[in-house]
Amino acid sequence: MSKPVVPKGDELLFLPLGGTGEIGMNLNLYGHDGKWLMVDLGISFADGARLPGVDVIMPDPSFIEDQRENLVGLVLTHAHEDHIGAIPHLWAELRCPIFATPFTKTMVYSKLVEAGLEDQAEITVIPVGGSFKAGPFEVEMISMTHSIPEPSALLITTPAGKVFHSGDWKFDPDPLVGPDFDQKRLESLADENILAMISDSTNVMSSSEVGSESSVRTGLVDVISKQRNRVLVTCFASNVARVASVMKAAQECGRRVVLMGRSMQRIYAAARENGYLLNMPPLLSEEEFSYTPRDEVLILCTGSQGEPRAALTRLARDEFKNVHVDAEDTVIFSSRIIPGNETTIFNIHNTLASKGVKIITDRDAHVHVSGHPGRDEVKKLYQWVKPQISIPVHGEARHLHEHAKLAGECGVKTQIVAQNGDLIRLAPGRPDKVDDVHSGLLAIEGDRLISIDSPIIKSRQKMMYNGAAMITLVIDEDGKLATMPDVSIQGVVDSLDEPDDYKDIVIAVRNGVRLLKKTEMKRDELVREVAIRALRRHCNKVFSKKPVTDVHIVRLTDYFE
Repeated sequence: MSKPVVPKGDELLFLPLGGTGEIGMNLNLYGHDGKWLMVDLGISFADGARLPGVDVIMPDPSFIEDQRENLVGLVLTHAHEDHIGAIPHLWAELRCPIFATPFTKTMVYSKLVEAGLEDQAEITVIPVGGSFKAGPFEVEMISMTHSIPEPSALLITTPAGKVFHSGDWKFDPDPLVGPDFDQKRLESLADENILAMISDSTNVMSSSEVGSESSVRTGLVDVISKQRNRVLVTCFASNVARVASVMKAAQECGRRVVLMGRSMQRIYAAARENGYLLNMPPLLSEEEFSYTPRDEVLILCTGSQGEPRAALTRLARDEFKNVHVDAEDTVIFSSRIIPGNETTIFNIHNTLASKGVKIITDRDAHVHVSGHPGRDEVKKLYQWVKPQISIPVHGEARHLHEHAKLAGECGVKTQIVAQNGDLIRLAPGRPDKVDDVHSGLLAIEGDRLISIDSPIIKSRQKMMYNGAAMITLVIDEDGKLATMPDVSIQGVVDSLDEPDDYKDIVIAVRNGVRLLKKTEMKRDELVREVAIRALRRHCNKVFSKKPVTDVHIVRLTDYFE
């Protein structure tokens, strides 16, 4: 259990529990006058090599669960999964009010419905640019631009000081979908004595502004117009601006769009419900796809990160009845590679290439711009906000340190490079780290949440690298082995293809157990320990592997008493 920390009446605290030192899984807490305000509650993709069998991970919120009576609300900066995806899994343990703009509310509500929580969770809709009060916190949601409608920076005001929390953002002069960033309001912050700025670090190493979404639409038209067969475009479903760009580009090139992927269809519906994507051409159904000429169709689908259950991966495996991809078709990856997803993305590239499909990425054509600010945009924001303190978030260690350096160059007096679990006092006095709190990770395992430090995960990791074995020992009434040990082993040897190696393992187990005295053979735990040690010692000596091993003991007397 995390140590409870109750903010004092004159204190302003900041505590990142996710998204600092990593990209994704955002969870931040602000503390003042005995209360806490949570900002965002997201998920991230799991590294399959490090966490076998796990697809999704999220921050462990146990620190605030232990004092949820002090949690006055959860405010959401925007509707990307790394900011809202953990809500259906964790809200039941928090049970706090949720504050969100209309589009974000729609996305969150659909998740709560799937989790059966829609009648329990209270969502307060805040208009773009609106304000609200939660406990001792006054929060203004300042309109920004990103790759999804209605992203908001937060101006959090308390008697102890004001904090500007940027959320995910960039300065897009032509955002295509949703309102523009509120430059006038941002510029006015210089006169408001902002204590601290907590800001996105994702693209701080990029030397210039990242560019507008409108330029991607032009690039897509250029690429699509040159293709003579079917075109598939894959991107993040939540990038509504990109969805609009693809649909408009397809229209300009005389193609009709079919949407593939559950999340793509859900985002499209949510956008239209909130007044976006209303002027788009009608969609093509999956049934109509089969008789539409190849040069008149475009498939817009999920799967840009090579996710095994996403639409693009299933298309590559020919799993759909009416929609398919063939040789000489073109797949455009209108997205970036998220660090850690390289293997799955290159796997889908190879699968498509083996079918004779042409692949185009942002290295080949202008088919993607980032939704995060480049270095020049970050400088401009610092010039407008003029904070006394900079705390970089939403980035790996290298991003955070580079961001802190840039903040110093912009005249910010104090820069604090934090990591998840660092409790930072912003006021009163000199800003500094004052404590460490628990900040682990949770994994979705079927229908349950478990810690990534769970013995379940650790055993799975060991099995992945060392194999697994099961030993069955049959012991007679005299305390002797009635038969040769039965050994089932995976990931080390194959009993059929390598019979001699397998026989040596069985003999090693038998010889180890035979060393026990008659009285010792009565002790099941000792017999198990000896058998496991004998098998693992032999496998380590011969194969440099120590399989995860279990032992099943059958005593013949058990069957006759």
